Amino acid sequence: MSDFTGLTALVAGGASGIGRATAGLLAERGARAAVLDLHPSPVAKPLLGLRADVTDDASVRAAVTEAAEALGGLDILVNNAGIGAQGTVEDNDDAEWRHVFDVNVHGTARTARARLPCLRRAAAARPGTAAVVNACSVAATAGLPQRFLYSATKGAVHSLTLAMAADHVREGIRVNPGTADTPWAGRLLDAAPDPAAERAAPEARRPTGRLVSAAEVAGAVAYWAGPLSGAATGTALAVGGGTQGLRPRPAADR
Repeated sequence: MSDFTGLTALVAGGASGIGRATAGLLAERGARAAVLDLHPSPVAKPLLGLRADVTDDASVRAAVTEAAEALGGLDILVNNAGIGAQGTVEDNDDAEWRHVFDVNVHGTARTARARLPCLRRAAAARPGTAAVVNACSVAATAGLPQRFLYSATKGAVHSLTLAMAADHVREGIRVNPGTADTPWAGRLLDAAPDPAAERAAPEARRPTGRLVSAAEVAGAVAYWAGPLSGAATGTALAVGGGTQGLRPRPAADR
């Protein structure tokens, strides 16, 4: 497929997991793509890997400028940088709250803010190409146990995505939001007191009976970022194995 030929893309948090799968897929479909990450060393050609710390505005702006210069502009932004947190309302101290919000919410806002001038130029030069996809989570809208802080940040990302869409729709910039089986999710599950039980719980919650793969999420992100979704903005696409809306009967009742 070559539906992204002539377009440029920037994936924040793109050195592993969903971000890496997304950047690779966009490149396969014809885009010139760059990856921003705190640890970009795994990124290989044809992708351009750039170091950026999303908690540092100067770092983000410098990396976005470098990416735009190297690629000849930026049409698509995928905000995928994020970290997790476990626990109930009692378990996360103020320092952890500040850090997780700084990465997941403020980091998304910093990257989008630095990218807006490029997106406006792309929208003016090539109408229909400017798009932002903010990686969200089912945790934004579904109550998950032991994910109090993480859920709060993803709820904020969902809300800021809708607000961004409303602010920039008249400028021709589309903005859309989109738990997968990634290295990050694996590390989170493995850190639990009972890793086997922790992994079984999200799998059991999904009607499909398994975690969603990074490649499956990347396919959804590519759709949201590409020209085929040109009429969509401010709309969430759930890729969660049916957790968002399906309530099937228990296996014993089938």
